[in-house]
Amino acid sequence: QVQLVESGGGLVQPGGSLRLSCTASRAIFSGWTMAWYRQAPGKERELVADISRSGRTYYRDFVKGRFSISRDNDKNTLYLELNSLEPEYTAVYMCQRPTSVVPWGQGTQLTVSS
Repeated sequence: QVQLVESGGGLVQPGGSLRLSCTASRAIFSGWTMAWYRQAPGKERELVADISRSGRTYYRDFVKGRFSISRDNDKNTLYLELNSLEPEYTAVYMCQRPTSVVPWGQGTQLTVSS
């Protein structure tokens, strides 16, 4: 059964915004830190941000204040708000519980281009 489903990506003009969503199974999501990762063409997957069950957040430096991670524990859903987007943020974005062994989902493609 599918346990991680990402959505919300698409083609965005430079300077634009999007909200990505990730719906996870309760077994993965409930009570655990969740994270967003990204993978650009020809590059390794890397952490973008994470959020604990209580709402504590962490962001990588390359986010530069442009992203906001949040979660809805009642819906088992993770969000990533992306603002002031530039081409460097083009990548496939994926969600995951960092300590799990659950297979990765398909991810959602973000393309920033004019």
